[in-house]
Amino acid sequence: MSIIKEKLYTCPIDFTIDLISGKWSMWVLWTLQNDTLRFGELRKKIPSITEKMLIQQLKKFESYNIVSRKMYSQVPPKVEYSLTEYGKSLKPIMLLIRQWGNEHLFIQEI
Repeated sequence: MSIIKEKLYTCPIDFTIDLISGKWSMWVLWTLQNDTLRFGELRKKIPSITEKMLIQQLKKFESYNIVSRKMYSQVPPKVEYSLTEYGKSLKPIMLLIRQWGNEHLFIQEI
């Protein structure tokens, strides 16, 4: 049994689904899997995401120690995001989800 962010989890699947569910969660994680990116670079790689949603996703993952935020003292301010070692432990899950999607994606002709 584990308590994360005020929610009691008794099932590891429930915890994992809560963590990576949502339209943008996996996109953000997938985009950061091999790169350290600035906010603008990350936003360009996920063009459909709004600035507000990207900020929310990054804050969520930062609070779980999945994403690292490194701020540099310079003008203009420079902030970089990357997966932490803990966040990189999600890579096998992301790869399996991608593989499953590739094997089961059906393109329907209109």
